[in-house]
Formats: sequence, structure tokens, C-alpha cells
Amino acid sequence: MKIVMNEVCDEIIINKSRFITIIFPLYDLSSFSDKLIAVKNKYKDATHYCFAYIINSMEKCSDDGEPSGTAGLPILNVLKNNNLTNVLCIVVRYFGGIKLGAGGLVRAYSSSVSNALTNCKFGVLKDGYKVTIEFDYDNIKNVDHILRDLEIQKDFKEKVIYTFKVLESNYLNIKCQLLKFSDVVSEEKISIIKGD
Repeated sequence: MKIVMNEVCDEIIINKSRFITIIFPLYDLSSFSDKLIAVKNKYKDATHYCFAYIINSMEKCSDDGEPSGTAGLPILNVLKNNNLTNVLCIVVRYFGGIKLGAGGLVRAYSSSVSNALTNCKFGVLKDGYKVTIEFDYDNIKNVDHILRDLEIQKDFKEKVIYTFKVLESNYLNIKCQLLKFSDVVSEEKISIIKGD
């Protein structure tokens, strides 16, 4: 599955109607309402605020007053067809006075999302681990060498404590090397974002 790495705003005009598409990374539902309210506040006099989101296996869409199935579902379908997850897309419409009809609306909302996605940076979610290890100070050089390609959060207490994220495909090899110099305190299965 792919994720968007950046927030994007794009606008197209179709038959005098403005379609403003905003795409956000979205990792949990708690921030969804805030993002929708912020968009409504920014574009106060718009006619419709249609949206779709996908968070893991959870998805939702809204036509927000457009004819049923002509806005939210087309937005959602474009996100799904691009194999996206952890994403929110809001399309703001300013009605321009010319009715587009059901087919025209589906095409307009689909096009606006597809257009905005061309400006997104994408990453990939891969299986991995968040690992915490503990070891003696005299092993710092050895452990640093094993973890040289990883980003490490370091804590120096009675012993040295390192926390890092590693892809599942690399973990067993790294773990075998680490066990010579350290104790693995915890390993939590997570998804890791890798840029394109």
C-alpha cells in the first residue's frame, strides 16, 4: 500500500464550477474532524465539502449534498485505484451556475482528485519492528557499527539504551549480530514508511 507524504492543494475549473482538492496524510480518526473544520473555515462560502478517507481497512465517503454517489464515492474510488491508505481527500466545490449532471459530477470529482495526486509525494508502508536494546558502554562501537545505516534514539543511563526501527526483511540478520553485544529489551511489530 502507498501513502501520501505531503499535504497537497489543487484547483480545477469545470463549466464555471471551482473544484478545490486538498489531500492530507491521515493516520487516525482523531485528526479527521479538525482537518475538515479547518477546510470549511478556509473556504467558508463554498457549496459542497465532499470527502473520502482510508485508514488501513476503514473507509468512509460523503457527497455533502451532491446527488448520491456522484462525489464521495468517485473520490474514494480514485484513492483506492491508486492503492492508497492513511489518506484524506476533501474536494471543495463552488457552484458556478451550470449543472453538470450525474455523469459530469462523477467525472469532475474524479478528475480533480487524479489531478491533485500528481503533486503528491508517495511512500510505501512496509512491515518492520521498533526495537529497544540495552548494552554495556564498552560495546558502543560494535553496536554502532551494526546499526550504522539506521536512525537511532540513544539514551545513556546505567547501561546504554538504543531504540530504532528496522524493516522486517533486515531484522533477523541485525538481531543475530546484536545478540553478541546486547540484550533485546523489546520488539514491537510496526509499519515503516519508506519514501519512493
